[in-house]
Order: sequence, then structure tokens, then C-alpha cells
Amino acid sequence: MTKWVYTFGDGAAEGRAGDKNLLGGKGANLAEMCSLGLPVPPGFTITTEACNHYYANGRAYPDTMEGDVDEALGHIGRITGRSFGDPKKLLLVSVRSGARASMPGMMDTVLNLGLNDETVEALASDSGDARFAYDSYRRFIQMYSDVVMGLDHEVFEEILEDQKASLGYELDTELSAIEWQGVIALYKTKVEEELGKPFPQDPREQLWGAIGAVFSSWMNARAITYRRLHDIPEAWGTAVNVQAMVFGNMGETSATGVAFTRNPSTGEKLLYGEFLVNAQGEDVVAGIRTPQNITEAARIAAGSDKPSLQKLMPEAFASFVAISDKLEKHYRDMQDLEFTIERGKLWMLQTRSGKRTAKAALKIAVDMAHEGLITKEQAVARIDPASLDQLLHPTIDPRAERNVIGVGLPASPGAATGEIVFSSDDAEELKSQGRKAILVRVETSPEDIHGMHASEGILTTRGGMTSHAAVVARGMGKPCVSGAGSLRVDHKAGTLIALGATFKKGEIITIDGSNGQVLKGSVPMLQPELSGDFAAIMEWADGARRMKVRTNAETPADARMARSFGAEGIGLCRTEHMFFDGARIVAMREMILADTEKDRRAALAKLLPMQRSDFLELFEIMAGLPVTIRLLDPPLHEFLPKTEEEIAEVAAAMNVSADKLRQRTEALHEFNPMLGHRGCRLAVSYPEIAEMQARAIFEAAVEAGRKAGALVVPEIMVPLVGIVKELDYVKARIDQVAKAVMDETGVKIDYLTGTMIELPRAAIRAHVIAETAEFFSFGTNDLTQTTFGISRDDAASFLETYRQKGIIEQDPFVSLDRDGVGELVRMAAEKGRDTRPSIKLGICGEHGGDPASISFCEEVGLDYVSCSPFRVPIARLAAAQAAVAK
Repeated sequence: MTKWVYTFGDGAAEGRAGDKNLLGGKGANLAEMCSLGLPVPPGFTITTEACNHYYANGRAYPDTMEGDVDEALGHIGRITGRSFGDPKKLLLVSVRSGARASMPGMMDTVLNLGLNDETVEALASDSGDARFAYDSYRRFIQMYSDVVMGLDHEVFEEILEDQKASLGYELDTELSAIEWQGVIALYKTKVEEELGKPFPQDPREQLWGAIGAVFSSWMNARAITYRRLHDIPEAWGTAVNVQAMVFGNMGETSATGVAFTRNPSTGEKLLYGEFLVNAQGEDVVAGIRTPQNITEAARIAAGSDKPSLQKLMPEAFASFVAISDKLEKHYRDMQDLEFTIERGKLWMLQTRSGKRTAKAALKIAVDMAHEGLITKEQAVARIDPASLDQLLHPTIDPRAERNVIGVGLPASPGAATGEIVFSSDDAEELKSQGRKAILVRVETSPEDIHGMHASEGILTTRGGMTSHAAVVARGMGKPCVSGAGSLRVDHKAGTLIALGATFKKGEIITIDGSNGQVLKGSVPMLQPELSGDFAAIMEWADGARRMKVRTNAETPADARMARSFGAEGIGLCRTEHMFFDGARIVAMREMILADTEKDRRAALAKLLPMQRSDFLELFEIMAGLPVTIRLLDPPLHEFLPKTEEEIAEVAAAMNVSADKLRQRTEALHEFNPMLGHRGCRLAVSYPEIAEMQARAIFEAAVEAGRKAGALVVPEIMVPLVGIVKELDYVKARIDQVAKAVMDETGVKIDYLTGTMIELPRAAIRAHVIAETAEFFSFGTNDLTQTTFGISRDDAASFLETYRQKGIIEQDPFVSLDRDGVGELVRMAAEKGRDTRPSIKLGICGEHGGDPASISFCEEVGLDYVSCSPFRVPIARLAAAQAAVAK
């Protein structure tokens, strides 16, 4: 029989940390903390399998689950000496989500569950604090009505703000028990008015309503968006955690907080966190009240006049420090902790590996390796390769003039400039137009996930370092300034007021997430220094990886950038990109318009020195590293003008008739140029083009060799080969030119001739093609197009629908389709090696910079991956992780 419910408490648990697939991350870690003897409120976890059953069976629970839950409630009761629903021995519970991957704020939570008009009086009597009891009841009504019944919490906030205003109060904590009773009556009336039914009084009805709401929240819009952004499969489901309530809002000796065992922004080995006295956990992360620092050192650094936890509750603080150290050593990773202090007694509510910036991840991994907590290989494996992108982009130039209009908390490092927007939808709209947005909010909520993703950075006027905006921004690698309390946001008017000045939507600001400053206008940026911890991880990664990492580059700037990032050669030089500038495009068009081979060769002779100069510079930058040059690939019509106005302008500049130019353009027009007269087909039709390019390559190689004192070995790639005779024909021309250049210069030239495998037929016939080709480079962009029969330029319109409906898990142009395109790559690699054991194998499509695709390349045994310059460090790290995993 399937076990749907697992209990924990009083130093024992039915699960462990390794059970997170079944119990979710929160449930598994609660069980682990119990087994370690830490103070954890007793409870139980309903499994992720129950969630999947719920969705597979029309939102119905498994038959035996109700009995299992009753038994588990009894387990909590035996440990606490209390009973759920019993006003004489009142047991209240919290109901929280817990997926196997951390999804902060994306799913729902209900606290203080079990309160009603009768039990609230028992809580008041039991605690000796009527104000606390009625505060807890109003919180429960507000949270349960929002999460379970669908009545927005803003409705209740308005009632509460009106009541505080009428009483002359600023803070919630100023309301007395009787005044809270008045608020509760207004809340319940509002529920009945809006929903047509009273607030539920039966604790069991409340519990099952909350369990259903948590399961349902797995499929809410913000959770779906978060899963899409973080590649979390829908099939994982969420667990539900039910725990005995402990109260941080039980007076001045009670508190609640969130902490990290190391600084999640910088990685420093310092306890980092915030807490609130007389509050519940949601108050801290919601950013409604300004939290206090946990340590005295942090309080002093922040310039706060509010006492730290260290000063205020020294015994609880000492216990918390000891537990933090124990958990970090146990998990061998930086931990994100949630805790509550109830009348001086510390309770641990959660531990998990903390989200951190890329900079912090590098420092923590390197420091922990030096501390002996983890190995160098484990340190390399700890870093998300994609997160390195955060480090490869600009920060504010320290010499720049800063027109500071506000200061908040440095919640997520890095700097960003953009137009002010006040809504997530506006951020998305700007992104779609290719413009940059800074999302400005009073505070973000989980519903803002799509706008945060679309914006360059986030600015909030409320909230602390552990607020929703801060945590999510750090996870995304977006700069964030939170709690900029001197700024005023008026959503209705669409204005940001700072230092008496008014900024409207669309005006430019810059935020510096490293120091919390908000700056007027655009500010000069600097490229980051990739040294220190970054360099250490890269060195360890390079020692662990097997595959080489090259770059896709044809400009000197890109080549130099890639070399600075550690590229080990060029895996794809797209020569067509060299033909679009100034005199080159004119010569190119002359060649296309030529009626005879003689005239074409005359035009190509003008291009020869330009091409030779291009290749010479690339060879010199790469200093003896391999350079793979692809012969002309796109159809010729791409080089000709399109509109009548352009045709007239180009014809006049070239001193040819507009009619002739128009006729040639029309003659070259193809219905489907992606599958048309391009690649090696051009070289077969017009071998003089390939001959010119080959001569430019060989002459540049000779000259580069003379300058460097060492021979350059160019790799010439013939694109779009599907029939071996195509490659035979073009290679014969290349060899003929090589011989001519060697005869002319007296220099022996070593070179390789290979092909790009980008057609299914080429993969199927790879064993035959390898008789001629000395290397294969998998052009997975076109191979994906030709395998699926879809255009990457047009497929975005339906691929996202496919992904949402579960037909595909990933866009195949973003991450390699292992089952189809991957099988062709595997087959071609095996067939190629069978024919030519020494054949060099690489990949140069966009997938060469995707960590999941790089892992596949390691499995198949490719020799190198090639990617855009900014993705070189990502590829180096991903290749190392793939090698370690293998």
C-alpha cells in the first residue's frame, strides 16, 4: 500500500534529507533536522506522489489519505499534549508547500489554522495574552480567505488601514485585543459579502481546504512561470507540510526571522539575516515592516538604531549560531534558515541550500574547498554554469559621476540602466520592443515574476534583504535595490518621487545593487575583472574537463573577447559576415551581378586582399590555436538590396541599371532559401568563390606563420554537405589552391578540410563522408531545423504552446533534442570514427553554449564545443561538470 504521509518530531522522523523527491525539499530537511536532534515543531508531510495523484484523478485525494492525515494529527497531538479542534487542549497548525526544488514565494502557505470564534478564546486563555490571540485570528482569516477562498488580501489591508487611521495608529502592534475583535468582525462580514458564504468555523474543513489550496498552487500562474524560467518539471509536484504552530507574535520575548549562514550576495563567511520582534514569518519576507539585523556587527554596519537579536535575546541567539554552524557543516553548503522564537524558546522551521548570486556562489565554493568541507571537483560542480553570465556584464565605472536620488538596501549586486516601469506587464512590453526596463514597485509579490524576468533590474521602496524582490532577483542574477524608503511610488499617477523631483514612466534611471544607490539617468559601466574566486574555479574546471572550448567569431573584437574568456581557438568563423561592410558589399554585388566567370573572378579579386587581411588578424589573435573557417554559406540574394528604393540607390552607386539589378534579384529569389542554393551548392555552381576564399586562407596562414615563427593549421569547413561527391568536388578545388600557394611561396601548408553536419542525410551517410572529411562540426541550428522540419525564425509562435501543453519539455533550439537531433549526432560521430578513427569532432551551433547540450556532447565524446564569446566561461565550467559527472 502506498504511504502518503510521513511524520516527524521529538527527535525522530520517517524521512531523511535524501527523500526530497518524495517529501519535497522542505519536508525532507525538516525530517533531517529532527533526526539531528534540533528543535523542530512536530508535524507531517503529505508526499509529492499525493499531489500527482490529485491532478491525475480530477483533483481527488487518494482513498486512504484522510485516515493517514488523522493518524498524523494524532502523532502531533501526542508530542505536544494538544488536540486539533479541541478548544480545551488547542492545537493549531501551519500548512506550507514544499517542492523538491526551492521556489520561494511561488506557492501558498496558511498559518494559525484551527482558529475560529470558539478556539480563539481558548488561545487567549492558554497564552494569557488576548491581544496576541485575536491578532493571530485576524491573520488567519486574511490568509485563509486569500489563499483558499480567493478573496484578495488587499481587501483586508484596506479595512485594517482604515481602522488604524481612525484610531490614530501607525503600526499593527498598537491595536488592542478589543480593537482586533472589531477588525475580525469587519473581516468576516466582508468575506460573507464578497463570497456569499461565511468564513468556515470547522477546523477539519479549514485543514482540507488548505491542503487543497497548496496542491492547487502548484499550477498557479506564478508557479508555472517560475518552473519555466528554472526548468523545473511539472511532473515533480509539491509536497504539503503540516506542523504544530509556534508563535513569534506572542509578545516582546517572541520573534521570527530568516537568515543565511553566509552572505548570499558576497559569499562572506558571516551570519546574515533579519528578524522582527512580535511577528510571524510572513511579516519578514513580505516587507511590510522594516526588519532588524540578527548580529550586532551587521546592525553597526547598517547604521541601524534598532537592537540586534544578539543584544535583545542573547540566549536564543547563541542557540541559533550553534545550530547554523551545525547545519552548514552537515549539509556542506550555505544554508537558508527560517526560525521562530516563542517566549524565548528557539524553533527551527526550515533549512535549505540558500540561493545566492554568482559572485557569492564562487566565493562560497572556493572557501569551502579551502576549508576542507568539499573537494575542488565538488566546488566546480556547485556552480550553475548559466549563472556566470551575471559576472560577465558591466558594473558602474567608479570614476562616473553619480547623481544619487535615493538609497536602499543592496539586495542583489550588479548595476542596470533602463526606463522606469511600474508594472510587470509594462516591463514585458518594453522587453518585446528591445528596450530596457527597471521595474519600480512599492514591493514585489510572486505575481511579478514575469516582470522581474523581463526587466534589467528591480527597485522597491519597501522590504529587506530577504524580501521577495531580493531573493528572486538574486536567483535570477538581476540587480536589485530594496527598501528605498525615501522614494515614493504612486502607481495610479505613474510617478516616482525622489528628493522632491518627480520621475515618470519611461524616464531613465540606474540602480546599483552592490551599494543600494538609485541614480538619475544613464551611467557609464565597466567590464568586470574575472580574477580571484572566478579564476580559481575556472582553473579547477579546466583541470577537470576533457573537451576543448572554442568560440564562434569572425571579428577581431569577438576573437579577442573570447581569448580573454579562455577560448582555445575558433570553432566557427562565418565568412559571410565579413562581406557586408563598405567596399566589400559593392565587390560582392559586382560578383553576383557578373554574367561570366571571368567577370566574377575580377570582382572576387577585389575581395581577396580583404579576406586575406581578415584571416591574418584572426590567426594572429589566436596565436597558433585552431581556427575553423566556414566557406560562404547563405544564398546570394541575401547580399542584394530588397526594396525598390534600395535597388535604385545601389544601382546608382554601382553604375548599373536598376532593371538589371532587379532582374538579378528576382532571378535569385527562392521560395525556401534555407533549403535552397546555398552552402556547398554555391561552391559547386561557382567554384571560383571557394577558390578565392581558400587562397585568402592559405596566404594568410603563410604570412601568420612567418610572423609568429610557427605554422598555422587552418581548418576549412564546407557547409551543407549532404552527398559525399559535393565535398569531393569542393575539396579538390581547395587542394588545388593549396598546392598553388605552396608552389608560389615555397612554404608547406598543413590544413584540414572537413564539413558541417547539418543535414540528416549527412548524419546517415557520415561513414562515407568521413572518407573525405578530416573533421565534422555539427551545425545543430540547421540540423535541428532540418530534422524537425521547422524554421527557428518562425517556430517561436507555437513552440511555447507545445511546451505549455507538455508536448515538448524544452525549445529544441535552446537545448539540444537528445532523442532526435542528438541521435543523429551520436550516429554521425560513431560512423565517422568507424571510417576515420582520428576524425576531429565538434559542435558549433547555439547549443555549444548550453550546459545541458554540453553534457550530451561529453557523453558522445566530441573533441570540442564552440560558442559565442560571452558563453565561453559557461562552456568551460559545463564541460568540466559533464566530465566529472561521467
